Amino acid sequence: MAKTSFAEIATGAIVIALAGGFLAYAVAHTGVAAGGYDLTARFNDITGLGLGADVRIGGVKVGTVTQEMLDPNTYQAIVKFTVANDVKVPKDTSAVVATEGLLGGNYIALQPGGDTVMLSSGGQITATQSAINLQSLLGKFIFNGASQSSGGQKPGAAAAKPGDGLTP
Repeated sequence: MAKTSFAEIATGAIVIALAGGFLAYAVAHTGVAAGGYDLTARFNDITGLGLGADVRIGGVKVGTVTQEMLDPNTYQAIVKFTVANDVKVPKDTSAVVATEGLLGGNYIALQPGGDTVMLSSGGQITATQSAINLQSLLGKFIFNGASQSSGGQKPGAAAAKPGDGLTP
């Protein structure tokens, strides 16, 4: 049996301590351990929205998506998320599944209303807008442009009129 030296044990202990420090830093700075109160919203389409996605107000992260499920009766997506305790959300707030950009991920953008009554834990946001499928929109744009230009004339070219000097 090989004899373990004090240097090997000390090195192992240092490596484990450093790994624990990195883990604690990661949890503290990613919002994973952040608390808050729970809210719910129903959407027709949440394509691209995943667990852990941001919940933002005015571009500032105020919460996290914690659960996604399907309502078997209405076939709507039910999204549960947390909002930081220090952020009060009015009852008439709307929720939109927004995109960070062409290649970015989706998040929930909350747009607070003017109601003086605030949602409490377990509350539901009723005014929602589903995710916009950018691939579908791009496909419609391309095919719409192709069908308009297939009339035998280049897009943007003006048709010749009698007397304008362009016809023989």
